[in-house]
Amino acid sequence: MGLATTQVLFRPVLTERSTLLREQNKYIFEVAPRATKGQIKDAVQTVFKVKVTAVNTMNMPGKLRRRGAHAGYQSDWKKAIVTLKQGQEIKHAEPQA
Repeated sequence: MGLATTQVLFRPVLTERSTLLREQNKYIFEVAPRATKGQIKDAVQTVFKVKVTAVNTMNMPGKLRRRGAHAGYQSDWKKAIVTLKQGQEIKHAEPQA
C-alpha cells in the first residue's frame, strides 16, 4: 500500500539555489524517502492545485555532526525538484521577509 498524499511532502527547501530555480518554475521539497515520482507529482498537484510537468529526485546523505567528543549523523533524506507548467507558481514555498 502506498503513502497517503499528506505523508509524501514534508517541507519546501528554501536555499539560495532553490530561490534561483523558482525563476525556471522549479520548486524543491523534502519528501518521504519511500515516495515515488508519481506520488510526489500527485501530492503537489493535489495540495497546491498546480500542473506538474516533471519531477526529479535525489537521495541526500546525512551529515556528520559533532557535539564535543561525541559524533553522530543526521538522517538521510530525499529531495525532489518539481517543475511546474509555464505560468503557474506555488506561493506557499516562498521565503518570508
